[in-house]
Amino acid sequence: MRGLFFKIFIIFWIAQSLIFVISTAFILAHRFPRPNFLLDPALSNLNANAVEGTKRFESGGCATFNAYAHQRNETLALADASGKVLCGQALPISADLTDSAGTIHARRAGNVTVWSAPAISSSGANYLFIVVVPVHREQHAWWEDLYHFASPQLPVAIAIGGLTTFVLVLIFTRPVVRLREAALQLAQGNLSARVREPGKRSRIFKGDEFDALVDGFNHMAERLESLVNAQKLLLRDVSHELRSPLARLSVALELSREDADSTMNTHLNRIERETERLNQLIGQLLTLSSMEAAEGLDKIERVSMKMLLEEMTPDATYEAQQRDASVALDALCDFVVEGRRELLYRAIENVVRNAVRYTQPGTQVEIRLSRDNERHMVVIEVSDRGPGIPESEVASIFRPFYRVDAARSAQTGGFGVGLAIAERAIKLHNGQIRASNRAGGGTTIQISLPLSA
Repeated sequence: MRGLFFKIFIIFWIAQSLIFVISTAFILAHRFPRPNFLLDPALSNLNANAVEGTKRFESGGCATFNAYAHQRNETLALADASGKVLCGQALPISADLTDSAGTIHARRAGNVTVWSAPAISSSGANYLFIVVVPVHREQHAWWEDLYHFASPQLPVAIAIGGLTTFVLVLIFTRPVVRLREAALQLAQGNLSARVREPGKRSRIFKGDEFDALVDGFNHMAERLESLVNAQKLLLRDVSHELRSPLARLSVALELSREDADSTMNTHLNRIERETERLNQLIGQLLTLSSMEAAEGLDKIERVSMKMLLEEMTPDATYEAQQRDASVALDALCDFVVEGRRELLYRAIENVVRNAVRYTQPGTQVEIRLSRDNERHMVVIEVSDRGPGIPESEVASIFRPFYRVDAARSAQTGGFGVGLAIAERAIKLHNGQIRASNRAGGGTTIQISLPLSA
């Protein structure tokens, strides 16, 4: 199994092994040198001194031997094979210094180290040459000891560990970043977004869990795009197919009026109203379908937002009067955007009519035109004094046929398509639309459009 966790385990194991081997090698090389590397010269020198010392003793006795010690500025002694001191400082010679002929011994005694080397004189006598070496203890600060122990193996371990961590971060983050980018595009409505495949990869990094996750995400995105496209196609086809029977129904209704008596007028009028509502719904669905199918604007013109709002306000005021409400326009300055005037008019009109429909009687719908200098955009805010929207549902009101539960009544009317049309029209103009609740009750829908250069 070449799973991701198995690969990570192998990488960690190799990295830790390298750190251990390299650190151990440095420690042994710098803190524990090979014994022969340091001791061989010292032992050879001690043997040579032992031969010279016995030679001085036999030629001139202890006086000559002591002169030799003074010449070397060392504490020396000479003993016979049994350990009895013949010349020099009288020292207690333990058995471990004399038990093996031809072997150099060292023993710690207090603040000195006693070295003994057997020597055979030219006359064939056996002696024990003794050197007393003081022990000097060096005082170091704790950080000096730490530096002495940690250098250079600690920097090497850090470098290898950092390189290993960098490789692991690349393994984990690169596919996750690609997956996150594709997920954000999909959430923004780009159903064609897919996780891009990486370039040529070695065999050990193929077929792991990340590859399986990427394949699963791409399959999900393809399935989602297919279902949404099928839904849009069905909606468009059904809307087209309903137009013909509705037209025939309208003709049949007019013929029925000619033959019906006055008692049937009430029912026929109701049929006419419902037919007209159904015809309006089909028209809105076809408009929404055509906008969703469009990838951009074909005819671009310069549109004055102040003139557009002033043209729209009288009709909105007339509808508001039917509900004992009013409409106020605050547009002191004019701003120009580039786009299709018909689509912009329809989008803003749907928002304004939606505000008029839900505002409370006796209140005012406010339309405000301003400019956002930081984003270089024109901002249109439409505010009402209606029941507001639950915070959990604010982002959902721009979905087709979506209506807040509290607003499902015969008095408000509407099909829940107008805001969806407005949202799609604003997006075609590279703008933004969002809703928020007002303090004290009501809703504000803000439309932002790029200013014309």
